[in-house]
Amino acid sequence: MQIYVTKDYEAMSRKAAAVMAAQIIAKPDSILGLATGSSPVGLYQDLIAGCAAGDLDFSRITTVNLDEYAGLDGTHDQSYRYFMNTNLFDHVNVDKARTNVPNGKAPDPAAECVRYEAMLQKLGPADIQLLGMGRNGHIGFNEPDDVFTAPTHVVELTDSTIDANARFFASRDEVPKKALTMGVGAIMRARRVLVVVSGPDKAEAVKAAFAGPITPRVPASILQLHPDVVLVGDEAALAGLLETGVTACG
Repeated sequence: MQIYVTKDYEAMSRKAAAVMAAQIIAKPDSILGLATGSSPVGLYQDLIAGCAAGDLDFSRITTVNLDEYAGLDGTHDQSYRYFMNTNLFDHVNVDKARTNVPNGKAPDPAAECVRYEAMLQKLGPADIQLLGMGRNGHIGFNEPDDVFTAPTHVVELTDSTIDANARFFASRDEVPKKALTMGVGAIMRARRVLVVVSGPDKAEAVKAAFAGPITPRVPASILQLHPDVVLVGDEAALAGLLETGVTACG
């Protein structure tokens, strides 16, 4: 695992964007696994700037997103399809027909998970999978559980995840209680995994994920078994992990 410590969120975003940009330049028809939430917003802004400057070309890129809220249409301003459109896809030269997000309004969410998993299998592994991390160690919406769930599936969101996401809604009651999420199988099949973390509230989760036991109670801990993980975080988020004696890159 490569670990990069940055001073703050902006520096974290620039470093992570550089890793993603290198993938796009090296392989213009890459499959990018993408994430939502506050952590990758700065990274996406940097990628947009790179495209505007003519340094990045998304015309042959395919994207697969981790998850979507159950019950939200892609036009809902808190859906993850809407997030991706407004934070990246609308601002780069990507073919939206090649951007994939689970359908939160599918009448049968379980069947939609089967469809999405089959699509992932047909596409093949992502060349790079971007991940944030929840305060409880979740990746995508793979919440703490007794087992790791491999395929795309419907998940009941934990109270801590609902609380964390309530700031984006008018009230906590409006936060969806279920989501469709890529399972750990597709995440672990990715050729490279890029994890971005920022802020002191993530420090315990990062330490548990990368310096603790591999357990489904900390879903991100399975990344210890992946052969190519790049962790980029600011000093506050990585403080606990660094205390364990792990070595960061230059």
